[in-house]
Amino acid sequence: MKPLTKVQQELYDWLVLYIQEHQHPPSIRQMMEAMHLRSPAPVQSRLEHLRAKGYIDWTKGQARTLRLLHQPERGLPILGAIAAGTLTDPFTESVERFDLSSLFLQPGFFALRVTGDSMIDAMIVEGDVAIMRPATDPKQIKNGTIVAARVDGNGTTLKHFHRKGGVVTLKPANPKYAPIKVDANSVEVQGVLVGVWRGYGREWS
Repeated sequence: MKPLTKVQQELYDWLVLYIQEHQHPPSIRQMMEAMHLRSPAPVQSRLEHLRAKGYIDWTKGQARTLRLLHQPERGLPILGAIAAGTLTDPFTESVERFDLSSLFLQPGFFALRVTGDSMIDAMIVEGDVAIMRPATDPKQIKNGTIVAARVDGNGTTLKHFHRKGGVVTLKPANPKYAPIKVDANSVEVQGVLVGVWRGYGREWS
């Protein structure tokens, strides 16, 4: 493909990020705002150049049908194994990719910033971001599952969920803390843990 000018590359990069995040193309006005332009004409000109150079296309006469023709591979390249015990072979050629979008972009998923140390034995520490999926049917949650649960009058907590009869026990993963035993009717499971994000150095979190 032909190389892009600086302003064309700026718009194309923004389009890639926007479509990956929202799963649909933006409007002309949104492109104007993102590019800090007061008129649609420069945006339309850049779009025409991107189309002519083979980066994007759209269906004439249909709003918001813009599509990327050559999307970059999604996810991070997995370059082999790294030893946390004995030594192992160095990086190899990338043969697969780690795509976080399948985790973060699911409908209804949400994130919670962890505070406190009650889950450290589950490798969840203060400052981590817990990725949660909605608990569509709390009765189907298996004992031992890590959940975000709201206890009437006591706020929300991240704990291992256990239910026996009409009693729910929310178990910490730190022996310093006692389990929370409450009537099942006083517990609302707000989400089930599906992943944890930790930014080492914290400037990434």
